[in-house]
Amino acid sequence: MRFTKSIPNMFTLGNLYCGFLSIGFAAKGHYSNAAILILIGMMLDSMDGRLARMLKADTTLGKELDSLADIVTFGIAPSFLVYYTYFIQFGFLGLAVAGLFPLFGAYRLARFNISTNKSNSNYFIGVPITAAGGILAILTLFGDKIPNIITTVVFMALSFLMVSRIRIPSFKEIPLPKYGTIVTLFLGCLLYVIYKGTYGQFPYLIYIATPLYIAYLAYRFIKGKNRKDID
Repeated sequence: MRFTKSIPNMFTLGNLYCGFLSIGFAAKGHYSNAAILILIGMMLDSMDGRLARMLKADTTLGKELDSLADIVTFGIAPSFLVYYTYFIQFGFLGLAVAGLFPLFGAYRLARFNISTNKSNSNYFIGVPITAAGGILAILTLFGDKIPNIITTVVFMALSFLMVSRIRIPSFKEIPLPKYGTIVTLFLGCLLYVIYKGTYGQFPYLIYIATPLYIAYLAYRFIKGKNRKDID
């Protein structure tokens, strides 16, 4: 029973570890690997909360652990990735600007954790840090085809949008896991892998995470469809 309740936390810790590995790969110049690891972290992040509810293992510890993992994988890791791929040419100024992203992301997470309106399923207040970090990872993957100025503008825009009061649609009505943005970013990652055809260059973790996540998507889709048929 105790092991069952710890399963969601294992997924959350896996998310955190992906963030750590992403920073390491970025520092070594393996930018595609670093970006892929952020997207794998998104897969794990989209699953841990649902597993906690399915297994009735939703705890305060799990919620706090999730926020800590998110700031590393979707805040610090993407900012380092953008720094090493572009901002590094500006020296200390580039490092200072890159540091804005995790700062705003941490503020957004803290605001969300104390919010009394978290139960609203129609929209988010500000861009979620998970989506923002994933978007930066996708931009890095296709960095050779996207002008650096666009990456810079998107980077700064996402930083401010995270702490904004703009209502962002949650897309929770689509017949897939409720995190439509995560599904979209994952498919973008998958298309990149197919396009490049560099199978052996990506972290081995993706060969495990990808089929597991596809199975999870299929399970959520079938379960939702069966529920509608019963209703």
